[in-house]
Amino acid sequence: MNKEEKQAFLEYLMQFITERRKQLFYEVMNYRTRHITIVLEDIYQSQNASAVLRTAEIYGIQDIHIIENRNQYKINRDVVLGSSKWINLYKYNTFENNTLACFENLREKGYKIYATTPHRDDVNLYDLNLNDKIALVFGSELPGLSKTAMENADGFVKIPMYGFTESFNISVSAAIFLSHLVERLHKMDINWQLSEDERLNILVQWAKNSVRKPELLEREFYKLVLKKY
Repeated sequence: MNKEEKQAFLEYLMQFITERRKQLFYEVMNYRTRHITIVLEDIYQSQNASAVLRTAEIYGIQDIHIIENRNQYKINRDVVLGSSKWINLYKYNTFENNTLACFENLREKGYKIYATTPHRDDVNLYDLNLNDKIALVFGSELPGLSKTAMENADGFVKIPMYGFTESFNISVSAAIFLSHLVERLHKMDINWQLSEDERLNILVQWAKNSVRKPELLEREFYKLVLKKY
């Protein structure tokens, strides 16, 4: 579809959506961002990865990148509570080294890649530069991030910790990062919101996820479009 067709399709779908849901679409969209994205590398426990998805959606993060070198991620629907249908999930599982494939894709989109780890003495969470687009990479529960991820990251970022315990659970760690960084981002005078085209594409996605039999409605829409010619 071109832009005009997408806009017309969105208006067509909105006929089948409640006024409250439509209003919520636009309210939520104002806080959606791709300035920060999340990368999960080989997460073993699906409930942890699913908890990260849920947290990311709540904080307005639109894209989640899943690296599957050893472990395949399956959404735990009891944990995500429907949040996965509002975000874009990208999986990397077709290359010899999916970590490198993911990092290359992110760099092409202008991201600086930060490995989250308590084991490197680098930038503190509260000092992380948000002027550039950033990708936060979280590793598997026990082994942590792979050697490849550590060697190819642009930097390392950590949460200050003051107790004996070595690290946070991954879902807790993601929540701490996003709670702080998103609040800072909203106060910054930079263009962190989605573009007009991005907003339109995502609104169509949300609308399709909010109606029954979206494929049938799309076919009906095209019939109406063809009648005009």
